[in-house]
Amino acid sequence: MKKRFLAAVALSATAVVALAGCASGTSAGSGGSVTTLTHEQALTAKSAKDFGGMAGLEAAAKKEGHLNVITLPPSWANYGKIIAGFEKKYPQIKINSENPDGSSADEVTAAKSQKGQSTAPDVFDLGTAVMNQNLDLLAPYQVQNWSKVQDDWKDSTDSKWIYDYTGLMSIGYDSKVFPKGIKKLDDLLQPQFKNKVAIKGDPTQANEALSAVTMAALQSGGSVSDIQPGIDFFHKLKQAGNYLGTLPTQATVASGETPVVIQWSFNNVGWGPAAGSQGNPNWKTVVLPGTGFGSYYNQAINADAPNPAAARLWEEYLYSPEVQNLYLAAGAYPAMLPAMKKDGTVDTSVLKKVGDAPSDFVQLDADNAAKASALLTSEWAAAIG
Repeated sequence: MKKRFLAAVALSATAVVALAGCASGTSAGSGGSVTTLTHEQALTAKSAKDFGGMAGLEAAAKKEGHLNVITLPPSWANYGKIIAGFEKKYPQIKINSENPDGSSADEVTAAKSQKGQSTAPDVFDLGTAVMNQNLDLLAPYQVQNWSKVQDDWKDSTDSKWIYDYTGLMSIGYDSKVFPKGIKKLDDLLQPQFKNKVAIKGDPTQANEALSAVTMAALQSGGSVSDIQPGIDFFHKLKQAGNYLGTLPTQATVASGETPVVIQWSFNNVGWGPAAGSQGNPNWKTVVLPGTGFGSYYNQAINADAPNPAAARLWEEYLYSPEVQNLYLAAGAYPAMLPAMKKDGTVDTSVLKKVGDAPSDFVQLDADNAAKASALLTSEWAAAIG
């Protein structure tokens, strides 16, 4: 999916060397006994316990002083507030945010091309199809709240990934341009939509774009195990002259350059009036009738993270009720939501505002994601060529 201000700031080499040169041992801190790990040991830490607990993990992350994230635009699932919250909580750790409008494939490319460099991503936010093709890049790690995510929403075997949040695939449109609205998918084939319908990139590389094709399949008689009808729909859209190859962003929506965008509901909502002066005040979001399509994004740690302690602290932060509620506030349903409703940590005022997560949506399992990815690799270029 094309998600997500190129800000590739070089890490301090001295901080990395200092960490790598530390001898493993224990020391007493304000939180009690903590364990000091070498850089190599931190790379294989499987929980906060390996650092002697959260106090040790926090101390190690502060010593590294940097965290590299990738493809996390501020308008995506409340990541602007989430990143700001981390930096406020841990001012000793500077977040370097790279390629916000990139894709899951871009995350993988960056990890491979920058391996061994201080600028490589520490953590991933990946779509399932791309993730399943690159499991060798991921490090096993269980956050403290691991048990609060149901077993089939995490890697219960190797602990390499865990669901984080989802939305529903939706159509966002400029209601000033299309006052009659959009009621069904085939409306987009009409002449008034000529050169106006965009998706978030190339579905062979971007999970959000793949999800747009899958949603089109569900609306066209297909299923999660057969997305060919979705590819066929986009072929018809291209033949009608309505498919727009421009990569949509909040800026292109605000300017009117991309007046129709098929993307996650939390992004369409976030690019409209909710964005204030940066949004499009006429932007409407519609989730079409019928079976909805969702896709949880997966959190994972780079096995070769230049800042392995900061990477693990970031994951602990993301799976705190505080941040899970920030996802929810953006209309991105967090993976811990069922548990938070039970233990009373969900922000009920936010939940009332956004509504509960739908129970009738479908998503691609690992086998379907692999099948869909293979089909798109062989068919997509011809479909929109």
